[in-house]
Parts: sequence; C-alpha cells; structure tokens
Amino acid sequence: MIRFSRAMSCAAFIFAGALLLEVPQAHGDETCNSPYVTKLIKGQEDYVYVWALGVEGLGDGWDKMVTVDVNPKSKNYGKVIQQVSVGSRGEAHHMGFTDDRRYLWAGGLENSSIHVFDIATDPGRPRLVNTLLNLADKTGYVGPHTYYALPGRMLVQALSNTRDKGGVTGMALYNNKGDFITSYAMPVDGGGDGYGYDLAVNPRKNVLLTSSFTGYNNYMRSLGEVVKDPEAMKRFGNTMVLWDFKAMKPQKVFSVPGAPLEIRWSLKPGDNWAVAATALTSKIWLVKQDAKGEWQAKDVATIGDPAKIPLPVDISITRDGKGLWVNTFMDGKTRYFDLSKPEAPKQTYEKQTGKQVNMISQSWDGKRVYITSSLLANWDKGGADNEQFLRGFTWNGKELKQVFEVDFTREKLGRAHHMKLGSKALRTAYPAPEASRQLALNR
Repeated sequence: MIRFSRAMSCAAFIFAGALLLEVPQAHGDETCNSPYVTKLIKGQEDYVYVWALGVEGLGDGWDKMVTVDVNPKSKNYGKVIQQVSVGSRGEAHHMGFTDDRRYLWAGGLENSSIHVFDIATDPGRPRLVNTLLNLADKTGYVGPHTYYALPGRMLVQALSNTRDKGGVTGMALYNNKGDFITSYAMPVDGGGDGYGYDLAVNPRKNVLLTSSFTGYNNYMRSLGEVVKDPEAMKRFGNTMVLWDFKAMKPQKVFSVPGAPLEIRWSLKPGDNWAVAATALTSKIWLVKQDAKGEWQAKDVATIGDPAKIPLPVDISITRDGKGLWVNTFMDGKTRYFDLSKPEAPKQTYEKQTGKQVNMISQSWDGKRVYITSSLLANWDKGGADNEQFLRGFTWNGKELKQVFEVDFTREKLGRAHHMKLGSKALRTAYPAPEASRQLALNR
C-alpha cells in the first residue's frame, strides 16, 4: 500500500468530521447518484434534465438546461417543456444534485463556469440562480467534471490545470451555497499520474475512488487530431486512486491502463465493490478487497472488440448490482452485462441505439433507460453521423424498445450530453438541511 502524508487544512478537518462511517450507501433514481442525495425517485419520473452544449448558429448558441417531460401519462410526453440558456458557450458537460436535491450544479469544461439551478421551487421549470467563476483562481484547476454531493457540500473533480492545461489536476470542495472551502491535489507520487475524471464514495468502507482521463489540451482538440498525435495519446490517465474518505488522503494507486472513466459502486446491501470501464482499452475493471482485506483492481471483462476502439464512455449499474449498461461511442451500441459474478461479467445483450451514443441513465425500477448522443464538441462525429438526441427506451429484461426521441438539432437545442431525473413530487418534499443529513444516516 502506498501512503501519503499531506497536511490537511482546518477546513478539511471540519469536512472530515461531517462524514460519518455509519452512513449506508443510498440509492439514486439514476443509480450513479451520490449516496448522500436524499428524496429519491423510486416510481415514475416526470422529467429528464439534459445539460446541452451550445452550437454556434443553432438557436441562441448557448449552453442550456433542457427539461423533457417523460411521464407517459402526460400530454407533453416526450416533448421539451422548458429550456434555460446560461448566456455562454463553455463545453457543457456533467452535473450533479446537492445532497438535499434542491439544486443542480452543471459546469463547462472549456470556461470552467459552474451554473447552479434551483429545481425545488418548480421541478418542471429549473431556474438559474448562481454561476460560480472562481474555480481556477481558488485552486489552479480547470475543467470541472464530476459534481458529487456530500453532507452540505459539493466535491468537484476537475480535469486539467491553469499551468500547462495538461492532465495533472485535483478536486475542489464547496458548500451548498457555492462558497469555496478547500482543494485536494491528485497524487503525482507513489505511481500516481495526477489525472482525474470521476469520483465515487463507499461510506461504509470509508473509501473514495477516483479515475482519470486527460487534460484541456487533449479534450479541446478534435478526436481525429488527438488519435494521430503519438505524444497526445501518451497524455491519458492510466490510474485509479483509493482515498481515505474521512481524511481525504490518497492511500493506494492502481494501475488501470487506458483512461478509466465512470465509477459505479454496487448498490446491493453488503456488496463492497465497484466497476469502471476504460475508454481506450475497452475493459471493465473491478475494484474489490481480497481475502486479506487489501483493495485490488482487476481487469475482468472486454467490451466489444478493443482493436476497433469502440470507446466505452458511460456505464450504469442496476440497483441490485447484478447488471451493467455500457454505452460505446464509436459504434453507437448499448450493451448489457450480467454482473451476477462481478469477477466475470458476461455480455448478454446489445443494440444499436444511435450512430453515436454517450450517456446512459436508468430509472430506479430498471424499466426505463435514457440515452444521449454527445461526447465532446470536438469529438462528436460529423455529417449524417452527428446525431444529437435524447432517446427514451423501455426495458423488459430482454429488449430495449425506443418510445420517444427529442432531436436536439432539429429543435435548435445543441448537443445533448448529461442527464438527471426529476419529479413533480419533489416540489414540496424537502426537509431542512439537518433533517436531510439525518435521513441519510437512517437509510
């Protein structure tokens, strides 16, 4: 085990004290939400929020939050019911709920802006209430990617830095009001490459896992240029890091070649393992403790034909931990893996769901799946292959059936990227922040 000794600030100690090991893993409506997010949608969701990249000359050209009605009983089923532009175009990418689910944070990889939307007042009509512009000044990091709810706080994983726009980066901690608290550098010693991408917490084990991607200099270039540049191809992350969650100190660096992206912990009670997929090597990796209690990372499955670089981009684990959806961007396919034996996942289904596909989200009951198309503005395909959509599917355990589509190009909305689910019932169902934390403790 590789240990590090970096002094924590007073703010970090306050942060650590707020995180209790007794907090069980919670379950999200999209099963990739933080375990600290309360008020989960376990029935029929009413809305899908889509964070979309602005396209110059298409509509107003700005990044925007698009709300789609996805309740089959609604007269507006499968239709856009609201769009909120942020007045800038900054490579809109990911977003995340605060722990009380009152707000949705959404950011841009190019301009590093973080936009905060109120979704509690009227879940069907998100309202832009704040924009944070201080990430780079406060931390030296740029490209905010993952927004992960903690009790009263938001942990933001960045992709790059202000110094050289490379992949060495870190995490920033804010409170729910948007006040900056502190930052944490990704490890560059003990086998660490300093790169970041996703993060996910297992509170029972006091473990935070982080993964790695690439820096601004790569993700803002065209994919064709990057692939043809041998030096650029060397600048992708090849590690995952295990952190002591309460202390926020890296404990072990795993060698995971090929840019490990999304991390998903099994949600089944008693399971203490996570999976991730590597974009460049097309593998599923398992992170789990061995018989001696040591955490290990192991390559356990192959996604498609790695020689063709299908480019796995997003994964979604089922609530019972027995299944995994995998989207591959280049071949436009959605695959399902049986995870009954996490050490040996087996593909049992695949379907062409687009000419290019990126994010995949599923309902809590697993009966509905949503897919979007855009990866990055400069990495999306061209011509007729540049489909931009939100597609809704039903899943009966055997077949995905498309039930609606929103064409983002035709409706002049831009490029459809990340998704979160919403519900009318959440309009008045918010406890005070302290009650919110207590609900998490009692799960």
